[in-house]
Amino acid sequence: MPSVSEYATVFGVAFAVTLVCTPVAGRLARRAGIFAHPDERRVHEVATPYLGGVAMFVGLAVAMIVAWRVPGFQAVFDGSSIPVAVVVGALLICALGTADDVRPVSAPARTAGMVLAASLTYVLGVSMLFFRIPFAGIVVLSSDLAPLITVLWVIGMANAVNLIDGLDGLAAGIVAIAAGAFFLYGHRLAEVGVLRPENPSPLLAVIVVGICLGFLPFNFHPARVFMGDGGALMLGLLMASSTMLVGGQTDDPFSGQVFFFYLPVVIPFFVMGVPIFDTAFAIVRRARKRIGPAVADKDHLHHRLMRLGHGHRRSVVILWVWTALLSGFVLYPVYTRKGDAFVPIGVAALGLVLYTYFHPGVRRARGADADL
Repeated sequence: MPSVSEYATVFGVAFAVTLVCTPVAGRLARRAGIFAHPDERRVHEVATPYLGGVAMFVGLAVAMIVAWRVPGFQAVFDGSSIPVAVVVGALLICALGTADDVRPVSAPARTAGMVLAASLTYVLGVSMLFFRIPFAGIVVLSSDLAPLITVLWVIGMANAVNLIDGLDGLAAGIVAIAAGAFFLYGHRLAEVGVLRPENPSPLLAVIVVGICLGFLPFNFHPARVFMGDGGALMLGLLMASSTMLVGGQTDDPFSGQVFFFYLPVVIPFFVMGVPIFDTAFAIVRRARKRIGPAVADKDHLHHRLMRLGHGHRRSVVILWVWTALLSGFVLYPVYTRKGDAFVPIGVAALGLVLYTYFHPGVRRARGADADL
């Protein structure tokens, strides 16, 4: 297994390169006139440059090259095309999203581009091979079904991250927390022998943490640079790849404890619970209104929090804490082998719910509405 210092080295490279490249990308976007302009569905009030996603991709690529030269990661790269698949898939989907930031791309073309990126990662080795149904056993995906499930997983995760990217720092913070949790989860599985040394999932997860944290200083409110669709779609593909390489490529029943955590493929639904729930809620909401799922609105979780009276930063932090709680719900039994995680996590969740709905800012907002 790679040492802690080797993981720290790769994380540091991803963080530092992204930290340096993000303001450069912002300046390039300003010179090229690539801005997110305020409108009725956006929360920000001033034109903000895009291309943060390009800086994050550079951080990913450089960190992968450094990892290739680190002795502890040789098993990941020797004879495997998966690291190349991840980088190439990230490049394609980042280019697609960046093109959409520069000039809007039609929905069919956008979907076709995501299918192409996901298909290429599948061809080069990133795929869903096993699907465990709770209390029913393992389903081994056929050669016909595996590509479809893989592509759908990537597209779903990419759109989930993209939809939650509505407030400064929200998507980058949520993905950083989720990737950190998944790194700890994958590293634990490697320690007990479930993941083989050549599995790149923990490496990929720690790189994602690095590029997100390197980007956040320029993206937290008030943001100076946006990641845009290029960054959001890329982060979704990276998280989809990392989760498939664990949950979709092992038929070992261990994941830390009995309970339903024996199901590795369910873990992403917890560590990425906030964007996944927001996406599912958006689909249902728009279906009830009989409008297309791609039609933008201002009823996402972060919009609702702001209407409750929470400010921009507080809304972001609340959703960060939710992600941390869900991640803790997964990691507690994995590391302690105790199934009573719901007690401390449930208490913390209740406190957050109370804070969310009964904070003085909420009462002031309700009082103002009543006066009107």
